[in-house]
Amino acid sequence: MSDTNKKAIKIPMWVHILLIAIIVGVLAFSGFKLWRWNQGTARTEGVTGESYEIEVLDQIFLLSEDKKAGHEADETETILFLGNDSLTYDTSETGVTSQVQSKLAGSNCINAGFPASTVALKNAEYADDYALDAFSFYNVAKCIYDGDFDQLIEKATLFEDSRYDKSAEVLDGLDFNTVDTLVIFYNAQDYLNLRIGMNPDNDSDTVTFSGALNAGIKLIQEKYPFIRIVCMSFPMCYAYDSSGQLVSGDRYDFGNGKLTTYLQFMIDVSGATGVSFVDNYYGTIDEDNSSTWLLDNVHVNADCNAYMADHFVRVIYPDYGN
Repeated sequence: MSDTNKKAIKIPMWVHILLIAIIVGVLAFSGFKLWRWNQGTARTEGVTGESYEIEVLDQIFLLSEDKKAGHEADETETILFLGNDSLTYDTSETGVTSQVQSKLAGSNCINAGFPASTVALKNAEYADDYALDAFSFYNVAKCIYDGDFDQLIEKATLFEDSRYDKSAEVLDGLDFNTVDTLVIFYNAQDYLNLRIGMNPDNDSDTVTFSGALNAGIKLIQEKYPFIRIVCMSFPMCYAYDSSGQLVSGDRYDFGNGKLTTYLQFMIDVSGATGVSFVDNYYGTIDEDNSSTWLLDNVHVNADCNAYMADHFVRVIYPDYGN
């Protein structure tokens, strides 16, 4: 090729600069989006679940008709809530259970929460020096499976809080054949109490968050296959590290993973067992709005309860009353 032709096809320097600028811009934008996702922060105003900034991770399953066959159909939608402080910290009309019932006219929402309890067991074998284990999700699920609530009633006497007695009595007197939906709604106590996240060699290890959730769900599914189960995730919270410094659960790992690690365990177990998952983590509390929606570092206020109740109703009962 002649020198004249080479000069004719020479690319101007500004084109090179423009291409480099475009590449740098794309990389910077991608890096920002990745950073933003890892922060797990999101605004609450105007959240619809369709934002490009926020991906709400709801996953919904419907029961097959053959599983509904044994259910005693009636005119009332009965919803049983199992959990901890997410249900018991506010048992008034501004609590989650009451707000769901107010949004689902004619429903019967039953609060069977046990304060400070966790999904996982602290000890593989129950011991009275940690009686709270009796009220873990797994042990409550086992009582439901056995149809025997004596342990809950007996161990409730070890606590001054009357909500242990009330919830134990509610479960003991409930006809589970009338329950339509069972909601598992725990706040971040497993993360805060350093419960192990999972055991890769045993997916039903009850001293792990993932294993206890998996084992408990399967017990209820086996005994009452016609009950639709829904896992409601916890929102973000704060904790204190070993030096007493306040840290975000979104960022801090006590050794078993960040709070988002436990969130992923719940998502995975929900998918594996075929139960619906309602995401209260993304699209609710973040580090920017936590002072608006948190009463303290962990417990939420009435406005947050209202938002979570509305979210639950929208995704689980989209056609209710229509």
